[in-house]
Amino acid sequence: MSSAETIKPAETDQSAPISIVMVQDVFQVGDIKNNADKIIEASIKASQQGADLVVFPELALVGYPPEDLLQRQGFLRQTKNECLRIQHSLKECIGDTGVVFGLPYEHAGELYNAALYLSHGVIRKFCFKQSLPNYSVFDEKRYFSAGQESSIIDVKGHKIGLLICEDVWQTDCVKQSKNNGAQAIVVLNASPFHINKHAERIDILQKHAKQFDIPIMYLNMTGGQDELVFDGDSLAVNRQAELVARASLFEDDKIEIIFDGYDITSQHMVDSEASSEAVTYKALLTGVREFVHQNGFTGVVIGLSGGVDSALTLAIACDALGAENVEAVMMPSRYTADISLQDAAAEAELLGVKYDVVAIEDVFNSFINTLAPVFDGASVDTTEENIQARCRGLLLMAISNKQGRMVLTTGNKSEMAVGYATLYGDMCGGFAPIKDVCKTLVYKLCRYRNSVSAVIPERVLTRPPTAELREDQCDQDSLPDYDVLDRILELSVEQDKPIDEIVAEGIDRETVLQVITMVQRNEYKRRQSAPGIRITRRAFGRDRRYPITSGYRRK
Repeated sequence: MSSAETIKPAETDQSAPISIVMVQDVFQVGDIKNNADKIIEASIKASQQGADLVVFPELALVGYPPEDLLQRQGFLRQTKNECLRIQHSLKECIGDTGVVFGLPYEHAGELYNAALYLSHGVIRKFCFKQSLPNYSVFDEKRYFSAGQESSIIDVKGHKIGLLICEDVWQTDCVKQSKNNGAQAIVVLNASPFHINKHAERIDILQKHAKQFDIPIMYLNMTGGQDELVFDGDSLAVNRQAELVARASLFEDDKIEIIFDGYDITSQHMVDSEASSEAVTYKALLTGVREFVHQNGFTGVVIGLSGGVDSALTLAIACDALGAENVEAVMMPSRYTADISLQDAAAEAELLGVKYDVVAIEDVFNSFINTLAPVFDGASVDTTEENIQARCRGLLLMAISNKQGRMVLTTGNKSEMAVGYATLYGDMCGGFAPIKDVCKTLVYKLCRYRNSVSAVIPERVLTRPPTAELREDQCDQDSLPDYDVLDRILELSVEQDKPIDEIVAEGIDRETVLQVITMVQRNEYKRRQSAPGIRITRRAFGRDRRYPITSGYRRK
């Protein structure tokens, strides 16, 4: 019988149905003891509620991605000790409930990305990840050896195949699991979010379920880790490739699935009608909340300009952390328009944040006077513009130091791509919430947030964007229209399209060359920028690692 042929119910094992509980939760990198506590507590609770198998995400014991912590022997020793504590703690209190969780595991001198199957306090089976991703934000081949065989565990007479994350994207791994006797497959994941990720996941699960006539349960984690956010969105599809269970997005959740030896059923299905903007906004909230809290800050401070980027950043911060933990500072100069002052004050009032106005004119003049002997005979240019931005950066960092609040920068992806930002000025800060949000998406997210409750004045969304660093300045004095710029960046940065293919989209060649040249020249700025939340398939940072110094130029 081929692996794709249907097994009739009468031909299956007649063991009683089993309850499989998938625990979708936050597992912080390096917080091994607390992660172990979560595994123990959730396992005991699920067992008390009748679960036969409790499953936790990929590398749940240590968090994902642990990066070079994996090269520290002390880290691996602590992992081993906490694993032993989990075994001891569960030995007497969960009966015959099985537990599966992810961890790094050393075997025969090699380190594996593994899943452990525990029953009655005894390790019954290890599963080693076979497909180690080494692209985009992933570099697992730096740390792990690849497993060679799929693992099948026996849960009260039912054969459950275990796969780890990337394995389920590889047809051969799924096929091997089915051929080795799996009646159903459980996949442990630490799968970072990007826009449209849900559609990609459900497509691959349905494809494999249909091809191999096998139900697949997909468990993911939640929370944020530096630039990555994990959206949960755990899923289960039956033998007919129908979605039968879905967990919450960006929230802790548990899914109970009943497997009868033939197929799976579940009563857990969350509402999936949220718009792309709503999901993306929630990803940004998650990233800010996790980064600020996990790094021990009491709150944040934001430079508020009256423009659209800082308005969106302020809304995200308030929604993520609470208005009481957010401070906004308007720092006007001689070039700041009255409407900018009015709109910034309105934003702060609508969101209920602490708001201060600290003018930079005296500080700016002091710098100019101090530098006058050095600048003697030189004409005014962007130097004076950048000094204004750096005055603001200095003031924000002083407030941050005094109050223990992290500075959130407000630059977007379009600006970061072409270097339309000032080092040690508006780039100054600890975290960049909208670093991977292009300018056109900034406007869409603002519109979405206002649809929930109006917190961004309409004028902010309709006036031409400006840095207000000289008279009558407008972004489009230096940049193409944002619709054009963002399309070029999508094709060039995110999709790596060659110039001719970008031009074939109907975009002026000289404009394409101008933008690509600006991107290439500003790698040094991005290398010094604050980390920010990844929401696209290719963000600046972990995804895109270009040399600062290079003789290569795209022609």
